[in-house]
Amino acid sequence: MYYAILAYHAEGIVESWSEEEDAALMAELLEINDRLVREKSLGPAARLGSTQQAVTLRGKGEGMVVDGPFAETKEQLLGFYVVDFPDIDAAIAAARDLRRANPTAVYEIRPISLYLPGASLETGAQN
Repeated sequence: MYYAILAYHAEGIVESWSEEEDAALMAELLEINDRLVREKSLGPAARLGSTQQAVTLRGKGEGMVVDGPFAETKEQLLGFYVVDFPDIDAAIAAARDLRRANPTAVYEIRPISLYLPGASLETGAQN
């Protein structure tokens, strides 16, 4: 079953880290990534750019492009991991490993269906 582990954090805090602090955190997270790759559990993962550089497409028809997301939250979605585990408990364990490396982040774990153009959506076991 595929799961998305969505990484949230207060963007201002993340942007306040020095290059050294950021590099140290990324090194710890990459150790977890490397382990998940060896276990053949890690799919695509990405660190998202600043919400200040983001745009949102919304509205009817072709839609209108507006500046950034306008969610009224203190935390922003800053990255994600796609993982493949037999059940949600294993995905939660991976998210706990990530949280140990970055204890001020929030991780949301959500089942996903993998979409491959031309193929039907996979339907894994639901918990």
